[in-house]
Amino acid sequence: MNPSIFPTLLRPLLRGTCAALSLLLLGACGSAPAEPATPVPEVSSAQLLQKIQDQAANTDCDGPQQCHTVALGAKACGGPDMYLAWSSKNNDGKTLRELAARYAEASRLANQTGGMLSTCAIVSDPGATCQAGHCVLLKAGPGGVPAV
Repeated sequence: MNPSIFPTLLRPLLRGTCAALSLLLLGACGSAPAEPATPVPEVSSAQLLQKIQDQAANTDCDGPQQCHTVALGAKACGGPDMYLAWSSKNNDGKTLRELAARYAEASRLANQTGGMLSTCAIVSDPGATCQAGHCVLLKAGPGGVPAV
């Protein structure tokens, strides 16, 4: 056999082997899977609601400008279940709003996984005011319009 034929025959084989080896090595260069985020301890909806109520417990106010509402929960067809009055006199509301968002998400998840149904009645924000030094929800008048 002619020795000059070997380089000609081996060249395509070497190219194919090098290409396959390169792909294999490049695939191995991928980064390791990301570590899962630090798990957040599971908190039940009841515990979240209790934390929300604790955050909003001090309803002291000097005037209506310190009174606000936060939407709580989630109905199966959308919108909140209810509203809670809170005071900004001694609370900036940041933690309260974060807890309320977590509670709404937990409610939505429970609605989806439990196949919950709802009346689909719209719960309007009643607003809040300062009465006798405490923030309270305004009472809804005819047509759902807030009335003191």
